Amino acid sequence: MAVRVLIVAPRGDRLGGAEEMLWLTLKHCDRGRIEPTVAFLDPGPFVAEVEGLGVATETIETRRLRDVGATLVTVRRLAQVVRRRRPDLLLNWSAKAHIYGAAAVAAAGSDVPVLWWQHAATDGHWVDRFATLLPARAIGASSESVRLAQAALRPRRPVFVVHPGVEGQGRRAGGGAETRRRLGIPADAAVVGIVGRLHPFKGQHHFLGALARLRPRGHRVHGLIVGGDAFELSPTYPGEVRELIARLGLEDCVTMTGQVADATPYFEAMDVCVSASTREAFGMVLVEAMAAGVPVVAVASGGPREIVEDGVTGVLVAEADPELLADGVARLLADAGLRAAMSAAAVPASRRFSAEAMAEGITSELTELARA
Repeated sequence: MAVRVLIVAPRGDRLGGAEEMLWLTLKHCDRGRIEPTVAFLDPGPFVAEVEGLGVATETIETRRLRDVGATLVTVRRLAQVVRRRRPDLLLNWSAKAHIYGAAAVAAAGSDVPVLWWQHAATDGHWVDRFATLLPARAIGASSESVRLAQAALRPRRPVFVVHPGVEGQGRRAGGGAETRRRLGIPADAAVVGIVGRLHPFKGQHHFLGALARLRPRGHRVHGLIVGGDAFELSPTYPGEVRELIARLGLEDCVTMTGQVADATPYFEAMDVCVSASTREAFGMVLVEAMAAGVPVVAVASGGPREIVEDGVTGVLVAEADPELLADGVARLLADAGLRAAMSAAAVPASRRFSAEAMAEGITSELTELARA
């Protein structure tokens, strides 16, 4: 009999890596082994998308976690869902969701096993510390670096790792040229891209600093910044990025796409993909780029070290310094043979991080924890 899993999801929009990981898990999991229901703590289009997979949903609109009165209302409503759904396992899809979910299980008087997923390499934020204090049979982590960061918090909880996965699309014949034409990118420019929400953590300013250093070295480059201010977590940063483009004199060689539903066509247009984040928990963008046969340049910390084999599938640099990033990109642009070899190696390497492997890993962990 399938294990009934109630998943508490904090967001109703599928704009970030955590939401994409949940989406692909629901899409590829074995329904004969787990029977998921998703309780959303925020309305939005993601709810209908999940329902389109044939997965049952509940929606409980919440306010800020610091609003004690509203939080208690949310906990009470979620406790009603727990009583009605009678799950075999409760999976809270973030530290914030765990605060609501663990409290709801207690309020429901239920003994259902509870676990939660840590997507970030925590720096000890109060939400992570508070979530860790609450009962949990285990905590899922998206990488070994996330596991190690979580293990530093007290009390210690069992932590297991399942890497996020992607649906490898490959590179369509002519797809990159088509995207370049649509965006007005010169056909003879080397396209260097960065993909992710516009946020200082993602390092688009470091990326622009690297571009500004490449042009005086004689590289005809065009920067492609893919992503918008998802969840409005840094509302002033997009403007700061545009100001920096103007200050560096890059207006004629940088394209910003804004938020996109599917980044695949933009990967196809790239010669090199850069990750400029200094504390990347995993790095799904790197896997997506590699699946499209795009060599990558990333910072040798956190998740990227578990994804990229330096000198084989990409280039790792010591830190998110514009000079070092420029050096990494220049190494690839100057050697077409190296780019071709890395492209050929990247595609099979990316298959370790397939959506199917991720869903199987999560399914196995959930069924085992439900029996524990």
